[in-house]
Amino acid sequence: MPERYELEVANENERLDKFIAGKISTLSRTRIKELVKDNHILVNGVNEKVSYKVQQGDHIVVDVPALKPLSIDPENIPLDIVYEDEDVIVVNKPQGMVVHPSAGHPDHTLVNALLFHTKDLAASPEGFRPGIVHRIDKDTSGLLMIAKNAQARECLEKQLAQKTNKRLYLAIVHGNFGENSGLVDAPIGRDHFNRKKMAVTETGKNAVTHFTVLEQFQNYSLIQCQLETGRTHQIRVHLAYIGHPVAGDPLYGPHHTLKGHGQFLHAAVLGFNHPKTNQWLEFKVDPPKIFTQKLTELRETK
Repeated sequence: MPERYELEVANENERLDKFIAGKISTLSRTRIKELVKDNHILVNGVNEKVSYKVQQGDHIVVDVPALKPLSIDPENIPLDIVYEDEDVIVVNKPQGMVVHPSAGHPDHTLVNALLFHTKDLAASPEGFRPGIVHRIDKDTSGLLMIAKNAQARECLEKQLAQKTNKRLYLAIVHGNFGENSGLVDAPIGRDHFNRKKMAVTETGKNAVTHFTVLEQFQNYSLIQCQLETGRTHQIRVHLAYIGHPVAGDPLYGPHHTLKGHGQFLHAAVLGFNHPKTNQWLEFKVDPPKIFTQKLTELRETK
């Protein structure tokens, strides 16, 4: 059912999205941004930007349209469920599986599998990614947190925005390092020459990746990456930018690389505060067999 909220500003002087989020607990700031973009939020009859500073006497009307009906077929695809309760699911996504349906991948996705596993998934404004809070690429394996209701989704999204969660990745990359750890702080945006790619660009969004070198081999290294932000293809773009592309990466890596089924990148550790109890939960999963086999081969060539 569509909903309408009418808000009066008393004496606040804060951003429009922050003000609305504080008044309507069921709306995340991400959702508010979408509503503003679609002209569903008016300030004194005007469609203002989310950065607009509300002022005393402002009259704000928020129209929340009904969520689009779900038209994604459940599919009986085996899932590696690491943890589940009434609010969240933590799943170990296999390499080669797309997270949610899109024009190029209408089915056989993680969302299709989740819908077969449970009917309790937080609705999404777009209608095609219920439960999904964050994503990893098709050929990246590892941990994802899934929201089973709106409150859980809002809480988990807030943790991502405030950078209070924990996400550690393992990657086999090209080349060796002269330092044991490092930081890549470079904005990421759409590649101007190839729309399928992202790139470091001055007009991009802030992106920060921390890395630690775990092992070095002949021409390759095993590193651990920690995300401070979550841009599309962030680790892959940042590592290619500093001259250490992820091995096997068909988009950002060299032609001559380790043979596999895409990039050797694995979301190994995921930590967050439970959306209901606030208890810290942390999970760890080993990389897939093809990843560990390649590590064994590299260790033998040291």
